[in-house]
Amino acid sequence: MNTTFKRQLWLCLCLLATITASAQQISKADLIFLTPEWKGERFDDGRPKVPDALLKRMKLVTLEEAWAVLRNENYKYQYADGWVTINPDSVLVGRALTATFMPGRPDIHRVLDKKGHEKDGRIKSQNSWPVDMLVKGDVYVVDQFGAHVDGPTIGDNLGNSIFTKSGNGIVYDGAIRDINGLKEIGGFTSFFRTYHPSHHLNNPDGALNTTLVGINQPTRIGMATVMPGDVVLGRDGGVLFIPPHLAERVVKVSEIVRLRDMFGHQRLREQKYTAGQIDNRWSDEIEKDFSQWLNEHIDELPVPREQIQELLKTRTW
Repeated sequence: MNTTFKRQLWLCLCLLATITASAQQISKADLIFLTPEWKGERFDDGRPKVPDALLKRMKLVTLEEAWAVLRNENYKYQYADGWVTINPDSVLVGRALTATFMPGRPDIHRVLDKKGHEKDGRIKSQNSWPVDMLVKGDVYVVDQFGAHVDGPTIGDNLGNSIFTKSGNGIVYDGAIRDINGLKEIGGFTSFFRTYHPSHHLNNPDGALNTTLVGINQPTRIGMATVMPGDVVLGRDGGVLFIPPHLAERVVKVSEIVRLRDMFGHQRLREQKYTAGQIDNRWSDEIEKDFSQWLNEHIDELPVPREQIQELLKTRTW
């Protein structure tokens, strides 16, 4: 069984499992079932809601720091790269709201369109349905199956709506259009596969290129598995999808590494220690020096004071 066929089969099973839910949207009960390790607040639809304060701290986390934590927890498939970017020097952080499209198929498209319009009260075309659900702090994460010619479902109009609702950009596994207009949206930090000036055709009574089969379902972006509510960390050309229950651990590990690096670099410039001493396991003398340095600079460091105090409480020198 080849990879393409297996993926299509998996998506079809997801569609069959959710056809009785609200259009293509996963049920609250199923979403809670699939995210059992998250014990914090949730949105009304069941999506994990990592706190805004934690998302703010996440913006200083590097991909290497986050990846190391996830790998250590046996989360091997959370990273995707090979992107084209808008605002490549900025950092994208937010909670994933997912959408999964498949190549257009009229019979499936018609029944989903009818159900969405008549039963669920959705308006306009399918590509706008997930966008209407976005809230501040979300990142719109879309499996667009790498669609290129006649594939883009996002241009400058939808881009403005996405940014207005979420304050963020997108992670979009396909082609976008209207790239000049999208670049004019301040803060629209985005990751996508390519650009094409065409647009998708989404008329169930005629030609169509895409069908929306999943909203807030588990989805795949590149070789990464993405769950609704995952924390998206996009920077330096790559994107990591961090399970909500690991977000705080990722941030805390990053902050410790950041502080130790700052201290180590300063002491190397001062020639107090050698590179070999800093690169290897620190001696008790260096650890004590580090604790004293934290106390002396606690209000000057790029980590919240309360987090440094928590770190110091766990130290024995």
